[in-house]
Amino acid sequence: MAVAKAKPVKANIKFRVPAGKATPAPPVGSTLGAHGVNMMDFINAFNDQTKELDGLLNVRVQIFEDRTFTFSFTSESLASQIKKAAGVDKGSGVPNKTKVGKLTKAQVTELAEKKIKDMNANDIAAAEKIVAGQARSMGIEVVE
Repeated sequence: MAVAKAKPVKANIKFRVPAGKATPAPPVGSTLGAHGVNMMDFINAFNDQTKELDGLLNVRVQIFEDRTFTFSFTSESLASQIKKAAGVDKGSGVPNKTKVGKLTKAQVTELAEKKIKDMNANDIAAAEKIVAGQARSMGIEVVE
């Protein structure tokens, strides 16, 4: 039985792009072009896979020596989703003293359900605790 050799990896790149809206402009074009990747192949594949999503996605691209690539993406960061839900521009500089907004338990549950696939949580209750903790660390209160 022959064992397939893994392709040698040239680079691992991370950037953030709006879902379904990748263009040859930076950060996509400048980053991928520097490694000799055909950026239109990436742009077409990325936009097809993410056209149903919304928000800013975190993208990881693995580029191989033969200029082929694979990519994966995760949804918008939890911090930015919390800020949107609470209606604030940024978190508190002193979260234990200065509160900048409020989230309801229902909003926490909704955020946990949206983000659970990207989290290290076994069930929705654990995901809710992660969301509530992140909100508290940003100076956002969780209320009933």
